[in-house]
Amino acid sequence: MRGRPDMGADETPDGVIIGDDGLARPAWAASDPLMRDYYDTEWGMPVTDERGMFERLTLEAFQSGLSWATILRKRPAFRHAFADFEPDAVARFDDADFDRLMADAAIVRNKLKIRAAIRNAQATIDLRPDGGLADFVWSYRPETTPAPRTMDELPTTSPESVALSKDLKKRGFVFVGPTTMYALMSAIGMVDLHLVDSHRRGTSGIWR
Repeated sequence: MRGRPDMGADETPDGVIIGDDGLARPAWAASDPLMRDYYDTEWGMPVTDERGMFERLTLEAFQSGLSWATILRKRPAFRHAFADFEPDAVARFDDADFDRLMADAAIVRNKLKIRAAIRNAQATIDLRPDGGLADFVWSYRPETTPAPRTMDELPTTSPESVALSKDLKKRGFVFVGPTTMYALMSAIGMVDLHLVDSHRRGTSGIWR
């Protein structure tokens, strides 16, 4: 494959960038230290506990329309504001808590997303008799995963994310559209969206 005319000296023809440590990453994870650490240690690694899944689902909803870097920088504040994403605690949030969150400049102050987080906490609790949120989400794991070589090849939805979105809504969840659910699926390793040439490809232990 021929390189692009604007390809940087440390960028491969497939769009990954070779870092000063000799490791290949996509451009979005190659420069910002926070994003680079997130990419190297968290993104695409399995999340199988209820609290962790609720946090990821909530933050993916808050990310809608924003950059993930914005959410990641605010994550410590989100954790503090939302009781470390313990569903039982968030489900008990009342009008005073809502007002507190809307006044908190350290998080994303969007009334619909804040109310969605509280509602989804109760929906998470309601799923426990049927195995819980983590098992519910993982039950939509596809049989195969994409193998993108460039950012242009990255899908944004799948039949499984559409089905997961539909069924979560039936269970009372909101802000769980197919694109948001596909982002969740990639974040927790249900699909491997690391570029083929990335040093992280296949490191989740789920896909080879």
